[in-house]
Amino acid sequence: MESLVDFAFDDSTQRLTEATREFIAEVILSVESDLVGDLHSISNAARLDLHHAAAVRGLLAPTAPLEWGGLGLDMRRQAPVLEEAGYSVVGPLAMNCAAPDEGNMHLLARVASAEQKERFLVPLVRGETRSCFAMTEPLPGAGSDPRALMTSAARVSGGWRINGRKWFITGAKTADFVICVARTKGSPGDAGGASMFLVPRDAPGMAITRNIETLDSAMLGGHSEVSFEDCFVPDDSVLGEVHEGFAAAQERLEPARLTHCMRWLGAARRARDIALGHSINREVFGSRLADLGMVQQMLADMEIEITASRTLVLRAAWELDVEGHAPQTTAITKVFVSEAVDRVIDRAVQICGAIGISNDLQLAQLYREVRPFRIYDGPSEAHRWVIAKRMVKSHRTLA
Repeated sequence: MESLVDFAFDDSTQRLTEATREFIAEVILSVESDLVGDLHSISNAARLDLHHAAAVRGLLAPTAPLEWGGLGLDMRRQAPVLEEAGYSVVGPLAMNCAAPDEGNMHLLARVASAEQKERFLVPLVRGETRSCFAMTEPLPGAGSDPRALMTSAARVSGGWRINGRKWFITGAKTADFVICVARTKGSPGDAGGASMFLVPRDAPGMAITRNIETLDSAMLGGHSEVSFEDCFVPDDSVLGEVHEGFAAAQERLEPARLTHCMRWLGAARRARDIALGHSINREVFGSRLADLGMVQQMLADMEIEITASRTLVLRAAWELDVEGHAPQTTAITKVFVSEAVDRVIDRAVQICGAIGISNDLQLAQLYREVRPFRIYDGPSEAHRWVIAKRMVKSHRTLA
């Protein structure tokens, strides 16, 4: 790298960050309370109302490109805004920067044709439609190892027929279109040969077969199992180049991992604030909880891990902005932040005691929401394996 990471934000980013903080405090926290944090079943009308509230304040789609209707923030400028949005589990949805739509916007902006952008990206940025990304499959199909991809797409007259099963597809239940990854060449286990297809919700042969009950409840539409049985899509449904789907998917995965970290940092900060307030106001054994050494250590460790996580996020964001790719740094950041956020919220629950595991505080939901983060976008173990492989390869090259 030729230059140093600049941690200062320009005035417009600072204003946008402050506007997001005010929006969450003045509008979203009360909505979150009314919903009890359950976004799996929020109505489409309620979602559109949230988008309108964000749009009125100039906060809709901060991560999407300007030319397609978003605010056009680069990765580094997204970091403080998405952290503020993530202070509430409802915030990212309201601002249209929640997974999986946020990652799909990035992917479409990078690899979609001009016609596909008009048809799929523009309404997605406006919040008029929703999407999902269908990669993960039941065993023995694609999971942590995408090369195990079993869903196939075969050429037919005028297009392709897709056959296969996907599961744990976030947002499929409410999606207007699916980005489906299917094998168009080779066999399961091969490194290449995948393609991506834009599949409208009403495409014959595609169906949601099951809604999967999971630990979390803050993903709109939840997580579903989806089947493709001779699902026909025309040639213009191919997203990117045929047989290059794995490479194109990386355009989505690196920034999507990082924006997950940004949003969950907001949740960690929320947990810290709740625990700090409780420890200051709660008296036990003749003193405040905040004055007890064991509690002070937990508070300090929370602050250390939040600050370290934020620093890693900014470093990875800077690399993505400058280099376009940052596979090693985004993997390191995803592992560290997902585990650090988990520890922060766990400490907050411990400090608050019995009330911490009740629905009287937001901590109980945050505790449930954050645990899957160590699995989403690749489990920590898979990332550690890849990080180590790159280390070994680099060492051998230098030697």
